[in-house]
Amino acid sequence: MSELKEPNELRSTQVEHEYTGSEIQVLEGLEAVRKRPGMYIGSTSESGLHHLVYEIVDNAIDEALAGYCTDITVTINPGNTITVTDNGRGIPVDIQPQTGRPALEVVYTILHAGGKFGGGGYKVSGGLHGVGASVVNALSEWLEVQVHKNNKIYEMKFARGHITQEMTVVGETAYTGTTVTFKPDPEMFDTLEFNYETLHTRMREEAFLNAGLRIRTVDLRPGMEQEHDMCYEGGIREFVQFINKNKTPLHEDVIYMAGSREDCMAEVAMQYNDGYQEVMVSFANNVHTPEGGMHEEGFRRALTNTLNAYGRKIGLLKNDDKVSGEDCREGLTCVISVKLTEAQFEGQTKAKLGNAEIRTMVNAVVSDKLEEYLEENPAVGRTIVEKAMTASRAREAARRARENIRRKNALDGATLPGKLADCYERDAALTEIYIVEGDSAGGSAKQGRDSRFQAILPLWGKMLNVEKARADKVYGNDKLTPVITALGAGIGDDFDLEKLRYHKVIIMADADVDGAHIRTLLLTFFFRFMRPLIDKGYVYAAVPPLFKLTRGKQVRLAFDEKERDAISAELRGDNPNAKVDISRFKGLGEMDPHELWETTMDPRTRTLKRITMADAVKADEIFTLLMGEKVEPRREYIEQNAGRAMNLDY
Repeated sequence: MSELKEPNELRSTQVEHEYTGSEIQVLEGLEAVRKRPGMYIGSTSESGLHHLVYEIVDNAIDEALAGYCTDITVTINPGNTITVTDNGRGIPVDIQPQTGRPALEVVYTILHAGGKFGGGGYKVSGGLHGVGASVVNALSEWLEVQVHKNNKIYEMKFARGHITQEMTVVGETAYTGTTVTFKPDPEMFDTLEFNYETLHTRMREEAFLNAGLRIRTVDLRPGMEQEHDMCYEGGIREFVQFINKNKTPLHEDVIYMAGSREDCMAEVAMQYNDGYQEVMVSFANNVHTPEGGMHEEGFRRALTNTLNAYGRKIGLLKNDDKVSGEDCREGLTCVISVKLTEAQFEGQTKAKLGNAEIRTMVNAVVSDKLEEYLEENPAVGRTIVEKAMTASRAREAARRARENIRRKNALDGATLPGKLADCYERDAALTEIYIVEGDSAGGSAKQGRDSRFQAILPLWGKMLNVEKARADKVYGNDKLTPVITALGAGIGDDFDLEKLRYHKVIIMADADVDGAHIRTLLLTFFFRFMRPLIDKGYVYAAVPPLFKLTRGKQVRLAFDEKERDAISAELRGDNPNAKVDISRFKGLGEMDPHELWETTMDPRTRTLKRITMADAVKADEIFTLLMGEKVEPRREYIEQNAGRAMNLDY
């Protein structure tokens, strides 16, 4: 094994490298992108729209990784166009040898063309396939790029991937860098509206991952103006502190471990809190890997082995006693960032890292550095091991509680909850279950449903807040057990989607504060103990109407005040004095069965909101804030968001 070096040792040996057209390698041509955009950006929904921005930013980040870029700005312009500016070396503008065309043109018009396939353009890159710039170009109604290089400003313009202005020198400059402005193609996307918070969250993540890199996000749309300037000298240490800001840490400092070998580098930052949930966020070449991979495996193995060895060394663990990996990660917040030359991701969306060598390296870095930290900080080491031992005892209690649930369900359905009104259909893909607040609404739902495919489970009493409870308390809770049993797929590590009895799990609660509380409690439970339900898109929130408007024989429903006013004006038409009767639904329990069916349960007319898990860090932050121990952050959040409390998009 070669010697481990600190990341800054690698940076200090950086040799100035001229980025030229000879380093742009061409693999193949472009039309498939417009035919099958989902293959390249995941989808043509909102997530795919934002992915266009990430592809351009990733190119700027690669310049930062190579040591040539210190500032990046992402701007949402009026009209929902995007501008990304960086102060890197600037895309090459000389002639690319294989094509005889300017390298700038090649990068934006030929799929799989870039400086990331060899030739020394980049040692480390998040842009694996070299498709980013050309894919964005292909899926844009128009795109303009300006390159500041060689004391000149070069400009080129495109429309849906085709050149509309050849590369032209349009001015002089004393700076280097690239500016890209594009408008997503309405022929390609379901929505063209960029979400500032989505972009800002992703850019904040990039700033954490690249210590010292300044990233600005700006929104210039009328009425939506805002901007954020982010630069974190502490890098992923500050990322961990950010995630833990609404939690109570068990130790003040963030444990930081880093090392490198050859062209690979690994950084790990971790801190324990007094909660029971694990938050692990991993990245490879600055690309989020939500499905984990070899870098996470290496960390988990090293953490478990090191804590067990240390626990035995200081006498807390006796003889053959040991704590499991799950025990060691209870209450842990961890950020893992690795950078490597040949990253092997699964697919263009890069959800999982497959490089086996990085597992060995991360294992070595964490084993070495964590052991050193524990030796130097014995009080923290003892606290961590004691927490893991407490978790181990609770896990054993939870195992016994799970066994009790299994025994109760031994007849596979013969012991379904007494309050459950099941459906007749047995194909889970065709069935849905309404989890309903209160017996009154449950009664109406049972009478109004289509019993062929709709099951009803009423809830009663106050549900357990699982954010403040250990697993053993969750498994034995009498309010949650009916939900666990009805769904039939188990809980926690035993959860098995193949056994799920319904492929639509619909939370139906009143459109008021109490209803919002019920929804939040259930969503917290699903997020913490049945996460695959949300990951696979099986959880929904029913959206009952708030108002009923009647004029003569015309009856319309409205879901908020704005819609109520618009419908009222529409019903009046040319007669402002016409009488429109407006009544407010007080709650689901006060609707008769027919009304509940027509407004909230009929698949032909109802409105459902699917619960998504676009950002696990953000979701963990919100659940911790709303359901955790700290009162002040929750009060601040409620005060800031009270004006839109009834319009939360679940």
